[in-house]
Order: sequence, then C-alpha cells, then structure tokens
Amino acid sequence: MTETGILDHPHEHAMAIRYQQRSAEIKALQRQCYALATLRLRAIVEAAGGSGAGLAVVSDIDETILDNAAVMAHAMSWPTRQDKIDIWKLWEREGQPHLIPGAADFFELADELGVTIFYVSDRFDENKIATIATLSRLGLPQVDADHVRLLGPPKAERRIAIEKSHRIILLLGDTLHDFDDAFAGSPLEEQHRLTEEHARRFGEDWIVFPNAGHGTWMEAELLPWDAPIRSL
Repeated sequence: MTETGILDHPHEHAMAIRYQQRSAEIKALQRQCYALATLRLRAIVEAAGGSGAGLAVVSDIDETILDNAAVMAHAMSWPTRQDKIDIWKLWEREGQPHLIPGAADFFELADELGVTIFYVSDRFDENKIATIATLSRLGLPQVDADHVRLLGPPKAERRIAIEKSHRIILLLGDTLHDFDDAFAGSPLEEQHRLTEEHARRFGEDWIVFPNAGHGTWMEAELLPWDAPIRSL
C-alpha cells in the first residue's frame, strides 16, 4: 500500500479496507476467482493426459490465499512507513490471518492432481519459518522451504527458477507484477497498456484477485463527468 495514499486520504483508504474486510461482494469475487482457477486447472491437467507431473501452480500469498484485512485496518493508525513495516513483520510472525474463500479446496485439488504448488510472496524471508507455520496451520499442502519462496530476488526471477523444472500452468495474484515483471514499478498508464497487451491471458492462465487495499491507482486523479451546463 502506498504511504501517501494512507496519510493524505485516510477516509478513502478506510472505505477500501472496509470493502476488503466486510463486504459480501469481496467474498463472492474471491470464490469466483477460485472457481475459474479450478476450471482451468482441471482442463489443463486433462489436456496433459490427466497427470499433473511436471506442472506447477504459482500463487501469491497475501490477499490471494490469506486475508490480512485486520492488519491493514490496524496499520491505518500508525503514522509512518517504518511503523507499518514493523507491524507487518509482527503480523507475519504472530498474526492470525484466515484463508480466502475457495483457497483450501483449490490447493487441495491441485495437490490431488499431482500438480506442484509454489507459494511466491514478497513476505520477509526472515519470517519464512513463521509463514510456513501459518500456511501449515491452515492446512495448505506442499508447504515447505522449497515450495515457499519469499522476498529476495524479484518475483520474475523466482518464477524463472521454477520454470527450469516445471511448466507453470497458472499464476494467481492480487497485483499485476504477480504475473509479469513489466508491471513492477510501471506508471499507471503503462499498466493499462500492458493489461490490454496481455488481455487474452486473464482468466486463461492468469487469475487476478480483487484487492482494494493498495496499488499505484491510489494516487490517480479521479476523472469526473464533465456535465453539460443547462439552465433550469
């Protein structure tokens, strides 16, 4: 999440977190994402002869598998970026996130089909043991040091490393750099252009989860309707 967005627009950010944490619509959208991911998973494995051997699903963790809205709400009361980093690290170690709806069934199915699962996240590597413990507590499969790959090399490099031994069939994430490194650090207009360029991949092998809590769009100016002036 961008610090300027939180500090300069606290009301708007509170509304975003409220939607993320309390709306029924967010749960429906998350279930919809996993329903689509499940359809694609079954179709790809069937096309591969019914075996998931050599195939991989690569998923982000936060706001893709884990719901962290509670710590996002808590972080709004902290005034500086460093405070928020410290709170996030504490959440990684001691927080009690819960699974996003649909996550448990999807990853259980991937495991049953023999597909390898990689959890690729920018959580802090210093808290890797804690992250593995959290994912294990929540019953997710294939949770170990090799399959949980945290902050260090950019996500693109971690995906390339996975591709040396597996064919990645699905990418799951809540920000566009979870799918292609070209999105990382790009201005908003470039992200829109790249989204059009990769349009065919959304819902095919890229499954994007909704997250109103952060993003470069938070600093974008609104574009209001330039209503025609009429006399009454």
